[in-house]
Amino acid sequence: MRKWNLIIDIEKCEDCNNCFLACKDEHVDNEWPGYTEAQPRHGHRWINILRKERGQFPLIDVAYRPTPCQHCDDAACIARDDSQAVFKRADGVVLIDPQKAKGQKQLVKACPYGAIWWNAEKNVPQKCTLCAHLLDSGWSQPRCVQACPTGAMQMVKVEDEAMIRLATTERLKVLSPELGTHSRVYYKNLHRFENCFIAGSVAIDSDGVMDCVQGAAVVLKQEDQITDQVQTNEYGDFKFDDLEPNSGTYELEIIYKDLEKRTISIELTHSQSIENIVLS
Repeated sequence: MRKWNLIIDIEKCEDCNNCFLACKDEHVDNEWPGYTEAQPRHGHRWINILRKERGQFPLIDVAYRPTPCQHCDDAACIARDDSQAVFKRADGVVLIDPQKAKGQKQLVKACPYGAIWWNAEKNVPQKCTLCAHLLDSGWSQPRCVQACPTGAMQMVKVEDEAMIRLATTERLKVLSPELGTHSRVYYKNLHRFENCFIAGSVAIDSDGVMDCVQGAAVVLKQEDQITDQVQTNEYGDFKFDDLEPNSGTYELEIIYKDLEKRTISIELTHSQSIENIVLS
């Protein structure tokens, strides 16, 4: 059977919050019987956009991760449910029955992704429904996907085998796979949020005048093995990304024409920006 899956490309998210606003527009003051009570005007973020800054001045990047309910196949909220109020549909969508879930505040803490919110006025836990009321009416996308101006979000309805192939081809990942929840929200370029980079800028000192070096070979090594190699761009900059944090000692070798090779040792705990590597 084909099931719904949400794909989010972190590289394309610009933190415009259109998805968040579209969610509010659809659910604030609007009750969808059988799907959810109305969302409160303030407090709830059914799609919560988290921010991650990496590096140091002047080589810094910032990534944004929209985080809705993960619609897990093995959902922790279902395991904590006392009255079968939380259920997974055959098409992959997880819903909280707004009547059966009355008073079940423990469901808020059950979610390891922090995606369930407590509506004190309605006395009910709430979360993203993937706009299931719209999907059931023939719509192909929830409001958040429709509102995204950069194409950072995509909904696909495919069989599990096809989704596995797509995830492999596009290098998609899920949040915290060690939890074993089998999320149906997949992320592209998740390394922008979870992993580290080593970046730097190479220049040459010509009689006291500093010039950017374009085309210098920069080799990244670990335990004397080459792990990657790039060339500096027209500004003398280079970058190695998707490195595991706290992954040990790396060596950078900078080679340019007949100048003396520079070697720099780096203990990688978090993203590192190396300013003004000067060749002489």
